[in-house]
Amino acid sequence: MTLSKETAYNIQVPAAGAVKHAWDMIARDHENVFGSKPLRKEPGTITIRYAASDEECPAWPEAYSFQFSGEGDSRRLEIIGRDELGLIYGMLHYSRACLGVDPFWFWADLPPARRESVTITAESFHSAKPKVRYRGWFVNDEVCLIGWKEEYPPTREVWLPVFEALLRCGGNMVIPGTDLPKHGVHHELAAEMGLWITHHHAEPLGAEMFLRAYPGKQPSYLQHPGLFENLWREAIEKQQENKIVWVLSFRGQGDKPFWEDDPSFDTPEKRGAMIASVIKRQYEMVRETVAEPVCCMAMYGEIAELYKAGHIQVPAGIIKVWADNGYGKMVSRRHGSLNERIPALPSADDSGKHGLYYHVTFHDLQASNHLTLFPSSPELITGELAAAFQAGADEYLLLNCGNIRQHLYTLDLVSRCWQDGPPAGQDEEGLSRFAGRLFTRELEDITSLYRRYFASTIAYGPHPDDRAGEEFYHHPARQIIGRWISRGGDEPEPSLVWAAGRQPFPAQVAWFGRKAADALPSWEQLAEDCRTIMGRLQQEESRRLHDHLLFHIELHASGCRGLAALSRAYQACWTGHYPLAFVHASQSMRDYAEGLHVLQTAEHGRWRHFYRADWLTNIANTVEHADTLRRYLRMHGDSPDMFLWYKAYLMPETEKYIYLENTHRRPLSDDELARRLRDYFLDSGELQAGS
Repeated sequence: MTLSKETAYNIQVPAAGAVKHAWDMIARDHENVFGSKPLRKEPGTITIRYAASDEECPAWPEAYSFQFSGEGDSRRLEIIGRDELGLIYGMLHYSRACLGVDPFWFWADLPPARRESVTITAESFHSAKPKVRYRGWFVNDEVCLIGWKEEYPPTREVWLPVFEALLRCGGNMVIPGTDLPKHGVHHELAAEMGLWITHHHAEPLGAEMFLRAYPGKQPSYLQHPGLFENLWREAIEKQQENKIVWVLSFRGQGDKPFWEDDPSFDTPEKRGAMIASVIKRQYEMVRETVAEPVCCMAMYGEIAELYKAGHIQVPAGIIKVWADNGYGKMVSRRHGSLNERIPALPSADDSGKHGLYYHVTFHDLQASNHLTLFPSSPELITGELAAAFQAGADEYLLLNCGNIRQHLYTLDLVSRCWQDGPPAGQDEEGLSRFAGRLFTRELEDITSLYRRYFASTIAYGPHPDDRAGEEFYHHPARQIIGRWISRGGDEPEPSLVWAAGRQPFPAQVAWFGRKAADALPSWEQLAEDCRTIMGRLQQEESRRLHDHLLFHIELHASGCRGLAALSRAYQACWTGHYPLAFVHASQSMRDYAEGLHVLQTAEHGRWRHFYRADWLTNIANTVEHADTLRRYLRMHGDSPDMFLWYKAYLMPETEKYIYLENTHRRPLSDDELARRLRDYFLDSGELQAGS
């Protein structure tokens, strides 16, 4: 069957709401491919309608089918949906399979090829049933999306491509942002586009936080049950007409255990009993208003531990949602230096439905990947999801997707898992197909670059998921600098114990420096090889490889250099060589500043300002810390006139003892002094080239 600009569409359903959004996508895609707006008429070349019988379309929710009829120029296609989402998925399958529009066309700057006509195979088929019933994204830590445009909260312009990509990946559920103002369009638009809405585990039922609604009151359910229930009732009534996966939960304000605000709950038994009673009450309230509600409970952090210990009873019919540790492993997450790694999957005798809350991006002030790709191998993801599905946790999969643009490969990988189940063994075929969607040549080498990326990340611990994202170079660095300047000393720094162990502070700093220095050659070689391949690509594809791989590599490389130089600065300071420490600290600042340049180079075209709200990894903050450190070091021996190091190391011998202060006392700037001292120490052999 041949498609062209003459192809006409007959939409036999009301083109309103979610279906209208899907049609808008198809109309745009048709115009982008064929160069003209699509025709709509009866009878159409392509008919879009709901199923009239079970024979036309599978009986499960969200199913669709393609039915062809006629011969030659009279051939027709019917896209038939079981329900609204089924119709939408059928239309988007047509967009991808027939018009060639990639699910990530927006996020990868990958417009469909312009064509005079497209020939497709006229073979009828039914869609396969997804492996996971409720599947979608948690748009979390979304600072890039927040800071991208001037308006706050983010507008439809920001959210439309997010929800479109989710639908194109076969997702049907979303938490649209984290603690955004209630007057934002995010919830309304997600529902308007046909998605199920679910909630953050710290915002049960999607209700307003207690302390926002009742500032100054003790956030205790024991003291104020009526106030809490008023908030829950308002949330239920507001959302009752939408498709909601209701989250039942009870955590403290600000996503922490509630007993931190209510210390009378001082035993596991008391805590579990309170959580169980609140969950039961929330469940009752939802069922009073909503017929056959879909409800889930987040088995997250302390709630999972209390449940596994038998302190929480969960009503039948509630989906129990288990969480990974933020690094892709289905164990309890690390809290500070406490890392018990308690398995976080249902036991064999745990009946009922189960699901997952999973991360391919995370923010934890330690070693997580917020701006960069998942640091462990794809096989860790597929292996953990396979084990979870085998344990029965396949009713629900909520994926922390971060800011979308930086995580396309892993978002694609998990969408394939929620649709068809995890691939066996390595994801070689899936990774190759992904590369083939973004690039037209050098595919084997590009696939190898991705593989080498996952192998290059720093292994900071003994477990396969103990792999460092870019935050590893920044949060510990700022903690090192803060401790160094504020109090010094040899005792272990508690905030670094999670990685460097409980050894003296100088040894902790040296540990981070060694990890960074040892990893750097691999990152630098990978960056060089990536640039070489970019040089063999057309401009558009070279830019894409930069944005979606070299960008990540360079953030790791610049971070490694900055952290290694910081460690060398500490070592020089520890031996009393303050001028050399100043040089290393200045180098660390410049290395970290390269990370800012990396962000800026990826802000071309529609992505202008995309990284200006880097408030979490916060590379600019690290640069400022390093700048403060070198100023602090200059106070040790070059103060008060900021001339003594110049005189000691840089002034010609003929001038040192006869200079006049009115002609030789212009202090050098920190940058100039650092550059000239570096040259001096290189010449004297106190500094090695490349340091």
